[in-house]
Amino acid sequence: MIDIGLTTTPTCQLAVEDQHAAGGLMISASHNPIEWNALKFIGSSGLFLEASEGAEMRALVESGIPRATWDRLGPVTHDEGAVERHINRVLKIPYLDVNGIRSRRFKVALDCVRGAGKVIMPALLERLGCEVVSINLEPDGRFPRPPEPVAENLGELERLVLDSGAAVGFAVDPDVDRLALVSEQGRAIGEDYTLALAALVVLRHRPGTVVTNLSTSRVVDDAVRSAGGSVVRAPVGEVNVAVRMREEGAPVGGEGNGGVILTEVHLGRDAPVGAALTLQLLHEENRSLSAIVGDLPRYVIVKDKLDRPNASLDSVYASLRRAFSDATVDTQDGLRLAWSDRWVHVRPSGTEPIVRVIAEAPTEKEAVELVRRSREPLDKLSGL
Repeated sequence: MIDIGLTTTPTCQLAVEDQHAAGGLMISASHNPIEWNALKFIGSSGLFLEASEGAEMRALVESGIPRATWDRLGPVTHDEGAVERHINRVLKIPYLDVNGIRSRRFKVALDCVRGAGKVIMPALLERLGCEVVSINLEPDGRFPRPPEPVAENLGELERLVLDSGAAVGFAVDPDVDRLALVSEQGRAIGEDYTLALAALVVLRHRPGTVVTNLSTSRVVDDAVRSAGGSVVRAPVGEVNVAVRMREEGAPVGGEGNGGVILTEVHLGRDAPVGAALTLQLLHEENRSLSAIVGDLPRYVIVKDKLDRPNASLDSVYASLRRAFSDATVDTQDGLRLAWSDRWVHVRPSGTEPIVRVIAEAPTEKEAVELVRRSREPLDKLSGL
């Protein structure tokens, strides 16, 4: 067994690859409160377990496995170089102009929410020549706010950006696979923009397809189209996106929660990669983050959920397809209906006994209406 200490999820994934390990275990609650601490299982490829591997793992656990006390688990070695190797992999991205970024001396505001970000984010940013002003660096898990890096949780970072005159603010979740951005105006721009901006810069150097999941904002489509690329959508879940990227030979992909996956580093969401690509974009564009974001359309996403009915959802999907007969249909993961400027996604959660209804449109009123209409057959099935 190899112990890599307090670390991040992407660092653990890379360590599995570097050590040619049979697998990896990451103890983390991810972006959730501490009571959700659990095990993230990483396969020998460095990816999270695919569906077939997960089924094999469950069967093994349920069949009964030998157990041992901590002192009978076999020899333990310590790998103290995992974080440094991760940083070096990021700095070796072929089109990352490290010297150019260093010459800019970007001032960066950083919020690590007292998670594992402290072990890698300041070091990476300093290696890139940034002046770093930070909050919530202590890696003790005592989250000072809800740990998910969504806009409504980033008020303290927004104030830090304004007070310090930073060019950009970076917020990571506790296990550092998600990155949210705050513009120089002190405004959290929304985590969907992290992937959109990363795709913009990557496609300039590596033309191709971008893979994202079915519930990601169409601002990614707009950014990718402007860069001459195309978007392929996969079912929700990091491993689903990663596997599709591998199949498509996609240079970049990820999820609309701030998760960027860069094939040239590894097939996993990686906040340090997202931060480096953002700095590369600022360097190449030589203008503010708010100006770059201003070139892209704005959409509003509305999310709703309800208890999962004790019945098949097939009738719900059929009813919605009839009600929205002019929509483009995707049935990879529940039902996604899309138009040129909006979409709605109805899917059963993989972790909770609920059905999620997510809609995006140019205005909140239109997104709310899409959610309302999409809930109607679900409410009827539930007897509401």
